[in-house]
Amino acid sequence: MATTAGKILTVEEETKLLQPIDEYVSGIQKKIDALRLDGTTKVVDLQSSIDATRGDKVLTKAEQDKLIAGYKAEMEKAKAVESKNKAEVDKLIADAEGYLKAHFAKDYLEPVKASCAAEREAAKVAYQKNLAELERAHKADIAKIKDAAEIKDEKYVYKNKQFDAKVSYQQELQRIKDRQHEAFVYEYHLIDLLRMSKFTFGENMAQKREHYAYTFNTRTFLLNNGLYIAIVLVFAALCAITPAVKGTQLLTTTNVLNILQQASPRIFLALGVGGLILQTGTDLSIGRMVGMCMVISTAIMHLGPNTGTIFGVALDLTSLAVPVRVILALLVNIVLCTAFSALAGFFTARFKMHWFISTMANMLIIFGLMTYATKGVSFGAIEPTIPNMVIPKLGSFPTIILWAVAAIAIVWFIWNKTTFGKNMYAVGGNPEAASVSGINVFAVSIGVFILAGILYGFGSWLECIRMVGSGSAAYGQGWETDAIAACVVGGISFTGGIGKISGITIGVLIFTALTYSLTILGIDTNLQFVCSGIIILVAVTLDCLKYVQKK
Repeated sequence: MATTAGKILTVEEETKLLQPIDEYVSGIQKKIDALRLDGTTKVVDLQSSIDATRGDKVLTKAEQDKLIAGYKAEMEKAKAVESKNKAEVDKLIADAEGYLKAHFAKDYLEPVKASCAAEREAAKVAYQKNLAELERAHKADIAKIKDAAEIKDEKYVYKNKQFDAKVSYQQELQRIKDRQHEAFVYEYHLIDLLRMSKFTFGENMAQKREHYAYTFNTRTFLLNNGLYIAIVLVFAALCAITPAVKGTQLLTTTNVLNILQQASPRIFLALGVGGLILQTGTDLSIGRMVGMCMVISTAIMHLGPNTGTIFGVALDLTSLAVPVRVILALLVNIVLCTAFSALAGFFTARFKMHWFISTMANMLIIFGLMTYATKGVSFGAIEPTIPNMVIPKLGSFPTIILWAVAAIAIVWFIWNKTTFGKNMYAVGGNPEAASVSGINVFAVSIGVFILAGILYGFGSWLECIRMVGSGSAAYGQGWETDAIAACVVGGISFTGGIGKISGITIGVLIFTALTYSLTILGIDTNLQFVCSGIIILVAVTLDCLKYVQKK
């Protein structure tokens, strides 16, 4: 059976093509296994025995030490055998790999690929023929029927037959795809046995590319990346429009550094609320915490005596050294943000209060207190030497970016490499199951709020230094929506337990870059809110679609 695409191989023919390769490599593999028996294989088995002995709680320490000493003595002998046979083993492996390189693709893989291409073509022709036959039969049946209800039933049956034909066609395509994939990975299966799971960088990349192509699904790809693609296209359009409208380039080194500089404090806030969203929560008080920290930081690091007062008290900390005031401002910010955040966390975790309510209450309390305490007065600027002390520029490079990079690294480590981080994902995914498995859900929930408070305080402190002060309680209005939106766009799911630090970082950069670009173009701030709202709506819609698809 042949087509224009090539010959379709039967199972027997494909097996016959593979047989000489299998026989040659298997013969070498047997020799390698014999050489490894008292060497490498024994070393692996002895190491497993040592690990098992160390974890055996039944044995005493003395018994463990005695057994391990015996295993280690045997291991030294096995390593000597391994070393003695290494050159011969390497020579045999090189022989087998040379044979695979010369024969596997040419004698087996390429004919299988050609066969699969022919099978796909044949399946397509058969599918189209089946559809044509169904249509012919449907028209013939319709011509015989006069009753409207029967005609409707016949149309319904015809649609079902079309659907069944499509499903059968898709199943056949998947079978062909599986066959080609299995032929590809078989070579790496042989190499895996020869080298005991040691692949080169190029081989790992080849396997990853094949796996990506094999598992690729257009609908899933668009669900996961459609928003990013749209935003990249919009940003590309802005880069093209800006020179014509404003006579300046948007994508310059200066603009990129400005975007990264503006994004740096916001990354702290997004990392904080990202942990809450991971628990299916949120935080509406972020912006007000930023305003509170701007007031406190400016008051502590103020240039000269404060002209404003807090609860009627005019702070004058100029007698303290500038570095002391800088550290004091950071500590006070962290303590206040952590205290308020932990308070919201307590009501949420202890009384099962909805995150929206507990954080909204926080927002109102903080804003009310700060506005009343300062009478709405701005505190002005901080000491001008502080920015160069904390976030100096190295040439044109703003080092505030390094603070953000450090925060990303630390939070990534907490999320991915600590027990607390693993418990966060578990509680976010299914709190009931986490509780049954022994995780303290209350402690994890409070811990997430505390971590968020620390990040809010640190990020606000950096923002105050970046802006050289401000001291207005109104500062930070709307920042909570930016932080939440960045997380959602970055893939932190409101369904809980799903999200990555890299996604949060990308989300912050997307929103900061978009806002910066629209500002350069002179787009009204209110229209920028509309743009942000649309992005959030699309991001959450895609997240919901992914959740529905999993269900």
